[in-house]
Amino acid sequence: MGEDLAFGNGAFLGENVPSGIPSWDTAFTNAGGSFDPAFTSFDWASLISGGSKLFSAVQTGFNAASPYLGLATAITSAGNQQVAAIYQQGLYEVQALDTLRLAQIRTDQDQKYAAIQAGRKLLAAERQALNYTIQGNSLLRGMERANAAVRARAAANGVAYNEGSALGVQVANVGATYRDVGMTDLNALTARILGFEDAGAMFLAAKQQADLTMTAAEAQANQLRTAGKFAVDSGGLLSGATLLQGGMNFAQTVVNPFKP
Repeated sequence: MGEDLAFGNGAFLGENVPSGIPSWDTAFTNAGGSFDPAFTSFDWASLISGGSKLFSAVQTGFNAASPYLGLATAITSAGNQQVAAIYQQGLYEVQALDTLRLAQIRTDQDQKYAAIQAGRKLLAAERQALNYTIQGNSLLRGMERANAAVRARAAANGVAYNEGSALGVQVANVGATYRDVGMTDLNALTARILGFEDAGAMFLAAKQQADLTMTAAEAQANQLRTAGKFAVDSGGLLSGATLLQGGMNFAQTVVNPFKP
């Protein structure tokens, strides 16, 4: 029944193959068993020696290729560093352009709003000036009515309206009225001047603020572009250092294939 078992190699299992364990192999031969000459005469030492030589050859090949692999890795790393630096510069350039664009939009909107406010200020000043003009016209119409009443009373009483006290009253009314009208005209002119000055000051302030905003944006954009240039320069230096180190390692580890 033992001959039908085939759990593994070895004389102990009755497979006619040396197990390598002397006591088992002796028991197998004493029991009448015999080993297959194909296994007993096989040159295991030559096989092991050949395998060792093959492993040594493969290891030698890997050792010979290792410097080239290291050099290729250094070249790849240097290229990646340069690409990363250029990408970083691109990001800085995008930020610079966005800064300038947003500043331009902000200044345009500020100037438009200032122009609208200045226009409103001018309209308000003009309305105020018109109100003073209307007030002056009302004074003149009141003067005309007052003088007409004086003349009517004088005529009704049989007094010459253009002489004596009647004329004096009319002259006094005219003098007082025109003094008041002069003040209303002055107020109207003052309202127009002050409105123009306020509107001009608002527009000028918006223009100056726009200039300051754009100047600050341009300075920030220049800083970002300078940072991008530094990123490219530093990336070039780092990639050069990586290539130099890779070249030095290659020179130290490479084996001359033509050397006997």
